Amino acid sequence: MIALEHKPGLVAYLTCGDPDLATSRAIALAMIDAGADVIELGVPFSDPVADGPVIQRASERALKSGTSLKDVIAVGAELRKARPKSGLIVFTYLNPVLRMGIAEFANQLASKALDGALITDLTIEEAGEYLAAMREHNLATVFLAAPTSTDARLKAIADLSRGFIYAVSRTGITGQQKQLASDAADLVGRIRRVTRLPIAVGFGISTPEQFQAVGEFADAAAIGSAIVSIIEKHGKDSAEPVATFIRGLRAGRLAAQAESLAK
Repeated sequence: MIALEHKPGLVAYLTCGDPDLATSRAIALAMIDAGADVIELGVPFSDPVADGPVIQRASERALKSGTSLKDVIAVGAELRKARPKSGLIVFTYLNPVLRMGIAEFANQLASKALDGALITDLTIEEAGEYLAAMREHNLATVFLAAPTSTDARLKAIADLSRGFIYAVSRTGITGQQKQLASDAADLVGRIRRVTRLPIAVGFGISTPEQFQAVGEFADAAAIGSAIVSIIEKHGKDSAEPVATFIRGLRAGRLAAQAESLAK
């Protein structure tokens, strides 16, 4: 199951198939080797309503290359063989899962030894069949928790989550932000009152300073748009630039810790 080896952990997203599957595999391996604890294998979708323009463009490019949910799971299987201890989850919208079939989706994840999934637009009220299929195979079910969620809803989300909880740092769509939303720490505090699961904060984290800030109150940071922007710029040559970015996040965190200890 998913383990966050570093403090804070790093959950790294990429849209599989952008620019092609072989490059996505190489980027994912580079991210793991650079210090990413969990890789979110993004499934391209034609109507990514939770995502900003950076990931929307990545989905368009991946769909043009013919990438499907089955292809993304196959990339995950290759990564599992190459890096047996890495955290690997499929990050998708519900429609591709329904097209495959929920039971078959869970079977595929389990047979390829992937850890679980995060379905962005699946609400807990409609997740009964999905939860049953995933529980049958002991797969992680990661749900989103938002600043607008009531305490009762956060408790329900926590009860149904496995692996970790993804705390959305702000309302709106994905995308890099200059400042970390002030209510992120408050949300994490509210979630901690109802669960012992690790909490990853995402949506808008893109700098070592933001990574450092999240590490002060959460278990992990989830980073997507900043990585996808690098891939958009470098294309098939993205593996090393992405790895350099991740190493920079870790280095910034360690430097900040050293500076704090020296005071």
